[in-house]
Amino acid sequence: MIFPCISTYDLVNFPFNTSVMKKIICLMVFCAGFVFSWQSFAGIRLPAVISSNMVLQQQSGVTLWGWADPAEKVVVSTSWNNGKDSVVATQNATWKIQINTPAAGGPYTITLKGWNTIILDNIMIGEIWVCSGQSNMEWSSNQNLKQIMDELPTSSNKNIRLFHIPKTTAGSPQDNAAGEWKVCSPESLKGFSAVGYFFGKKLQHDLNVPVGLINASWGGTPAEVWTPANEVIKEPTLKEAAEKLKPSLWWPIAPGYAYNAMIAPITNFAIAGAIWYQGESNTETAAGYKKLLTTMIGSWRQAWKKEFPFYYVQIAPFTYGYNNISALLREQQTGALTFPKTGMVVITDLVDNVKDIHPQNKKDVAERLANWALAETYRQNIPAYKSPMFKNLEINKDKAILFFDNASNGFLTKGSNKATEFYIAGADKNFLPAEVKLEKDRIIVYNKQIKNPVAVRFGFSNTAMPNLFSKEGLPVGPFRTDNWEVNTSKIN
Repeated sequence: MIFPCISTYDLVNFPFNTSVMKKIICLMVFCAGFVFSWQSFAGIRLPAVISSNMVLQQQSGVTLWGWADPAEKVVVSTSWNNGKDSVVATQNATWKIQINTPAAGGPYTITLKGWNTIILDNIMIGEIWVCSGQSNMEWSSNQNLKQIMDELPTSSNKNIRLFHIPKTTAGSPQDNAAGEWKVCSPESLKGFSAVGYFFGKKLQHDLNVPVGLINASWGGTPAEVWTPANEVIKEPTLKEAAEKLKPSLWWPIAPGYAYNAMIAPITNFAIAGAIWYQGESNTETAAGYKKLLTTMIGSWRQAWKKEFPFYYVQIAPFTYGYNNISALLREQQTGALTFPKTGMVVITDLVDNVKDIHPQNKKDVAERLANWALAETYRQNIPAYKSPMFKNLEINKDKAILFFDNASNGFLTKGSNKATEFYIAGADKNFLPAEVKLEKDRIIVYNKQIKNPVAVRFGFSNTAMPNLFSKEGLPVGPFRTDNWEVNTSKIN
């Protein structure tokens, strides 16, 4: 190619004079401009969560999105229907398109063409669940959990895909989160949530469809950091509680900071639902936790534009530094069940050491969560997945009669014939251990010293591990029938 600002004569007649030097500079500028012009067609870019090996939600209108040059046309074709859809990037260099997915299956490919071509392969269609919370959701092989360490050698499963979002914060909602979709294997499972994995494994086995799991969890985090800041700040009780959170070197406490960087970037990605294991870091401000949790759930659903199911774990017995604070937090978690499409698993029986805030048994926790999803979301026939929960109290002379939901077949005790952790009080608010009589549809409690009982508490302390279960083997949820002030003094 001979450029107009330099001749063949100039190129072969050395030494160059000033005129020739000017022409060379002209050539360099032209070439630089040419390269710049070529590079300016940057082409299609995708967020990390849209990639090869991903799972897309089945039989849904799923969104693909990303970035491209303004006015660049993005053509999307999928191997499951060989159809083509297109969208033109906005003046802000963004694009978004919705495509319809078939019933579960795969693997498939998606091709995106603009200035460049991107081919996404090994894509499965199935069910997507977000797994979030603090350390009991985060814990993995990194903590040498025996259950997950035993699982690693046989964990390869092409129908389970994992996407792990690293710990990240931001002061405003972000549009991309780091991570990479990986096929489940002994290597990719390392560092991934044990609860999330066992939950997904059971769903994949029982539904026989591909399952994608997105792990966005961070040990120590209070629920405020997973809730959009404006939702916390505009509510006085939530704002006040957030201001009482104690700073830490290990996790953020500012409202919205984890949500902005770890949840907001994936809210375009279609999901089936979310599971949640958190609450320990909110025990010292337990009174507002029901409002906080339901606000967080509502804000996530609003961001996803879907009222997806949300199943969570009631926090486990543990020796906290203040009396009864986790009992109050559990009470708030129970109260949140009035929020639509929520479910809670009780795990008072799955604790090996009340001095360890991290119970080692994650598999049973996960499978109880999975049973909620199988029964409520997927309409599978699960005989029992809800723990018995207190419904109402009747007083008959010197006895208190307790009625429950989710206990149609009655109750049983384990380890002893006597049900433990029942306390009864009269108007003086002095609680004494109760004698307990189990009947099929009710429980009768009394204490001979209390002639006119008023209130009953069950499992209502930081460390209570009652031995009362439904006939199907699920622990009865802790409760109290009163609303009296509770001792939350510091334990010396």
